[in-house]
Amino acid sequence: MQRMTTATGWWAILLAGLVLAGCARTPSQVDADSAEALRRGIVTVGGDEHSHYNLNWTPPVATLDGTTVADALRMAGRQLQRDRLYQDAGSTLPLVFAVLRIDPANATALELRQRAIHRLIARGDAAIRDNASDWPGAAAEAHQVAAVLRVANANDPDIQRYLGRLDASDGLDALLLLGERDLAEGRWGEIGVGARTDFGEVLRNRPGDVRAIAGLQRTRDAMIARAQVAADAHDYANVVTWMHHAQAADGDPRVIAAAWRRFEQQRVQQVQSMYVDARIRLQDPSQRGAIDAARALLLEMRRVAVTDDGSVADLARRIDLATHYGQFAPGQEFSEALRVGGTAPLMRVVPIGSFMMGADPHEPGPSKAESPAHRVTFMRGFALGETEVRVDDYARFVAATGYRTRAERRGNSIVYDERSGNFARRSGVSWRDDYTGRPARGDLPVLHLDVRDAEAYIDWLRTQTGRAYHLPTEAEFEYALRAGGAGKFPWGDGAPPHGAGNLTGALDVSPSGHRWANAFRGYGDGYWGPAPVARDAANAFGLHDLAGNVSEWVADCWHQGYRRAPADGAAWFNPGCRSRVVRGGSWAGAPDQVRSSWRVAQAGDITNARTGFRVARDL
Repeated sequence: MQRMTTATGWWAILLAGLVLAGCARTPSQVDADSAEALRRGIVTVGGDEHSHYNLNWTPPVATLDGTTVADALRMAGRQLQRDRLYQDAGSTLPLVFAVLRIDPANATALELRQRAIHRLIARGDAAIRDNASDWPGAAAEAHQVAAVLRVANANDPDIQRYLGRLDASDGLDALLLLGERDLAEGRWGEIGVGARTDFGEVLRNRPGDVRAIAGLQRTRDAMIARAQVAADAHDYANVVTWMHHAQAADGDPRVIAAAWRRFEQQRVQQVQSMYVDARIRLQDPSQRGAIDAARALLLEMRRVAVTDDGSVADLARRIDLATHYGQFAPGQEFSEALRVGGTAPLMRVVPIGSFMMGADPHEPGPSKAESPAHRVTFMRGFALGETEVRVDDYARFVAATGYRTRAERRGNSIVYDERSGNFARRSGVSWRDDYTGRPARGDLPVLHLDVRDAEAYIDWLRTQTGRAYHLPTEAEFEYALRAGGAGKFPWGDGAPPHGAGNLTGALDVSPSGHRWANAFRGYGDGYWGPAPVARDAANAFGLHDLAGNVSEWVADCWHQGYRRAPADGAAWFNPGCRSRVVRGGSWAGAPDQVRSSWRVAQAGDITNARTGFRVARDL
C-alpha cells in the first residue's frame, strides 16, 4: 500500500495549496459525493482499490513454445520500435515478461522493459498534458498507462514519480468536478470558497487547463448575470460588487468592458425612464399623489444615477416648482380663456418667499393699525393680476351675466368734482364711468364698485375658468407691493423716481388748474385721475400700479393692528364683517398713503372714484 501513502500526501498538499491561496476547503467542507469524486481520481497500487477507469491491467500471456529467448527478445525490440508495448501477447512487455519468467536476470529483457517503461511514461505524460487541454480519452490513456506501469515494475522510481504526477492531475480533475458542481449550485466563490477558488487552484497548479479556464469564464458570466439582476432592481452598489467579483474570476477586458457599458447604458435608460414618468406625473401636479410620486421617482433616480446626471437636478427643480407653483414657474405670465369668449385678466406668478409685514417700528408716520410688524411666509406661490381689473374686463362680465352693481342699484357714486376740487356724490354714476362721472375708456381701471361687486366678478371668473380666483389677501398685496424691498415706500426711502407710478405729484395739474396741497415735491406723472393700466413700469415681480393709480379692495376684514394676524399669507376674514381693508396709494392719495405698510378701513358698500381691485389666483 505504498502508493496510498503517496496519494494521501498529494491530497494534503492540495489542501495546503488551497489554504495558501486564501480560500481553504477543509475535508469537512467537502460533501460525500465530492470526497468520493476525489477518491476515485487517485490511482493506487493496491489491486483491491477501485478506480474510475478500471485500471487493473492483466498482461496478455506470451509463451516461448518453439521460440528461442533470442527470437523473443528480437520480436520484443521490433514491437518497441513499432510502439506496440502491451496491447497483446505479441507486444513488447508480454514478451519481456515471458523471458523474465525463464531468466529473471536477462539483461536484454530488463533493458527492453526499462525502455518500454520510459516510452510509456512519455506517453502517459503526454496524455496528462492532453487531459489539461480536455482532449477526449486523454485521462483514460494516462490511467491505462499507469495500470500497465505498476504491473511492469511498481517499485521503479520513475514510475513512482509518474504515478505522483497522475495523482496530482487526478486531484485537479476532482477539483474541476467540484468547481463545476459549485458553479451549478451557485457557490461561485465570491466570498472565498466556491467555483472561482476551485478553478483558480487548478490553473495555479496546471496553467492553461481548458476546463478550468472555461469554468472561470462560466463563473464570470454567472456573476455578470447576478449583476444584471441587481441592475434590473436598480441596485447599482451590488452591480459594482458583482462586477468586481466577475473581474476577479476572469478579467477578460473585452467581456468586462462590454458588461460595464451595458450596465451604464441600462442605468441611463432607467434614469431617463423614471425622469419621463415623473414629468408625466407633474403635468398636473394638482392630481392626488402626483407630487409624492414624482418625489419617490426622484429619490430612486438619485440612488441610480451617476452624480452628474442633469436629469436629476432638472427633476428636482421641476418638483420644487410644482410643489410651490403647480404647473407654473415664478414670474410666469399667463391669461386663461373664458367660456363666453375672451380671456381673464393677465396674471403674473409671484415667487414664494418671506417678508416683514407692517411698518418698521422706527419708521415715522405709521398708524398703530400697521403694527406690530410680523413675518409672513409664502410656502406656496400665487398669481396676481398684472394690473387692476379694467373697464373692458368688467364689461365682459356684465354682458355675460346682466349683473347690476351697487352704484347702479343705488343710483349714485362718489366722483371728483373738477369745479370745487373735492369729491362729491353724483347721481347716475356707475362702473361704466371714470373718476369724474363721464364714460370711461376701456383700458382704465374700473371704478365705482363696492367689495361685493368685485367678488361677484371673481366668482364669475371661477365659474368661467374652473380656477381658484379670489381677491388678494392683505398679505399678498403688501408682499407683491414690496417685491423684495423693505423700505418705507415700494421704491425705497426717498422721493419717488421718475415713472414710479400715478401718484400725487406737486407737478401734476388738473384740467382747470388745481394742484395738490399735499404731494411729492418735484414729481409729476402727467395724470390727474386714474391712468390707463400698465402705463408705468412694472415692479420687480412684474406687477403694475400697486403703489398708485387706484387703491384696491383686498379680501381681509379690518382689524386694528396685526396681533394674531395669520403668518402664512391667508386672509384674515371674519364672516359678516362690515369694514374691509383697502391697500395701495391712489392718484388722489397723500404721499403718506403710498407707504408700503399703509392700510385703511373702508365700509364694504362704499363706491368711489379712488378704489378699484385686481384679482389673485391660487396655483
